[in-house]
Amino acid sequence: MFRRIDHVALHVSDLTRSVDFYEKHFGFKKYFQHAASGGAGQQIAYLKLADTVLELTHRSDGSMTGFHFCLEAENFDKAVADLQKNGVEMVRAPHDTAAREPREKGWRRVVFRGPDGEQIELRG
Repeated sequence: MFRRIDHVALHVSDLTRSVDFYEKHFGFKKYFQHAASGGAGQQIAYLKLADTVLELTHRSDGSMTGFHFCLEAENFDKAVADLQKNGVEMVRAPHDTAAREPREKGWRRVVFRGPDGEQIELRG
């Protein structure tokens, strides 16, 4: 019936800051931006990382408390080191995680914080 999640949306307080953050630290690229329906001059930006789409919706009251999404890292240790070197706040240090399927055996996970408090999990 369904094939995949098309995108994940985050409500952010500063659209430019969030676009810059996800492009600089995670390799996303903005490919489309438009005014949100309903007026008020709010903008929505769409960013891509391979076939993953992240929608950033400008909301002055947008809080990400309790929200997270997860990216699979090609090189887990390098990704963690680069994010730390660039000052991205770590919420939970790298640790072992259970394999949900055979290809994940030996994987670890780590959690970082985004500019609006959203949590960004990395696995690999």
